[in-house]
Amino acid sequence: MYKVPEQLTGVNRAGVETLVTLANAAFAGAERLAALNLNAARTLLEDSAANTRALLAVKDVQDLVSLQNTLAQPGLEKATDYSRSVYQIATETREALSEVVEGQVSELNKNASLALDRAVKTAPAGSDLAVNAMRSALSAANSAYDSMSKAARQAAEMAQATLAVATAAKPGGKAA
Repeated sequence: MYKVPEQLTGVNRAGVETLVTLANAAFAGAERLAALNLNAARTLLEDSAANTRALLAVKDVQDLVSLQNTLAQPGLEKATDYSRSVYQIATETREALSEVVEGQVSELNKNASLALDRAVKTAPAGSDLAVNAMRSALSAANSAYDSMSKAARQAAEMAQATLAVATAAKPGGKAA
């Protein structure tokens, strides 16, 4: 005989722990992104002030053209570095969240399989068709989840490759 209240309590406790883990991973990513944005804003303000001072010191058109070429390069590099950092934070956060979700899906599959095995033992004669249908549905759901996970990983790998190409092609030829 099953002790339903204890099982429900255990399931609820596990669900709360999972939510806390997901929330912590999401907040960690948000904190890192906020810190990156604050640093980027501070750097932008400092660079803007320095650039304004440099523009005010220009004496002729030749100095202006030279200054313009000098100012454009660091800004482009900083924008590329910022984009790479945002992508890295997003990727690491996604990976942390995916790890939790994959663990939950694995646990759900295990529990569903165990419950199905228990149901088979107590099922009335002739219910083989229903049990096989349940097993088939569980297998199809697992297959669909695996396909979606694979597609998401491929999309992430393509984005990573695109970022690597963009970083390698940035002006100055410096790859990160």
